[in-house]
Amino acid sequence: MLSSLIALCATACNSQPSAPAPQERGQEQQSTAPADPYAFAVQPEPANQPQRADSILQAQVALDRAGFSPGVIDGKEGMSFTDALRGFQQARGLPESGKYDEATAKALLGDNPQPATWLVRIPEGFAKGPFFAIPKDLNDQAKLPALGYRNLLERLAERFHTRPEALLALNPANTKVGPGAIIRVPAIANQPVARIEGDDRGWGETLASLAVAAGQTQADHIVVDKSEGLLKVYDDKDQLIAQFPATMGSQHDPLPIGDWTIKGVSRNPDFHYNPDLFWDADESDKKALLKPGPNGPVGVVWIDLSKPHYGIHGTPEPQNIGRTESHGCIRLTNWDAARLAQMVKVGTKAHFQP
Repeated sequence: MLSSLIALCATACNSQPSAPAPQERGQEQQSTAPADPYAFAVQPEPANQPQRADSILQAQVALDRAGFSPGVIDGKEGMSFTDALRGFQQARGLPESGKYDEATAKALLGDNPQPATWLVRIPEGFAKGPFFAIPKDLNDQAKLPALGYRNLLERLAERFHTRPEALLALNPANTKVGPGAIIRVPAIANQPVARIEGDDRGWGETLASLAVAAGQTQADHIVVDKSEGLLKVYDDKDQLIAQFPATMGSQHDPLPIGDWTIKGVSRNPDFHYNPDLFWDADESDKKALLKPGPNGPVGVVWIDLSKPHYGIHGTPEPQNIGRTESHGCIRLTNWDAARLAQMVKVGTKAHFQP
């Protein structure tokens, strides 16, 4: 089914989107200016369709909104959901049970809870490419002009902090994905394209395409906990303000335990592949420069650490966060890595613990 849905969108996915025009989110265009490709208009629910009872999905969306990421939003209970609940409970002074109990639901959802999902219309600009067939070999990847999304379905999944299979599960089997199509998605709100001085790599558009706000609460320090598989963000009062599931280290490249600092943040970075630094590199591999993109080895951002060759970064495979190993670095979903990039700066302290 996944391949058939991808095929339906293929014909509409072969050209570069035009630059977005500033406008208010959720409002109709009032001029002939190009439509904002990142503004998804919410559509009314069918009158004859009963409301969905997706309590776990609703909680995941709310946790994501609050900065306590459940990783991929898919409506399933699991380790990342439990960890996100526990982090939220700690931040709100609730018993840290990791259970979605009544007190946690009240604190999380408030008096006017947002829905778990909504229907949106896919903007024409968002449905355009270019899209790429991404080879596995890094030297072959270096031949591409960019390491963008493979198809529209993958791009939609990252925009709504989920994975293609979860989008398929939310929609009828005959749903078509393309410009103007109406689909059901997790209720992740639009974010405006940030106008950032000196932004020559399109970071403002990347944030909008991932539905990540440019303005974030600033971190005083971060803690990477190997045993929990979590990256935690604290303010200057040592209060937990955000938390992200992470993949970190392996037997060959263990997490560098200790105290480090952030040396810089590279947004939409090139990736300098040096096979000498990878124990599992093929003998035939050569040094190469890979162009930016969400499907690059480090995703959309590289947060450089004072430990040489180590950093915090995104990933082309968000569904594997916390379930696979890394080459010693700390790997987050692209949307979580983008959010963290807006919370830290040069000099932010980073403590890595067993």
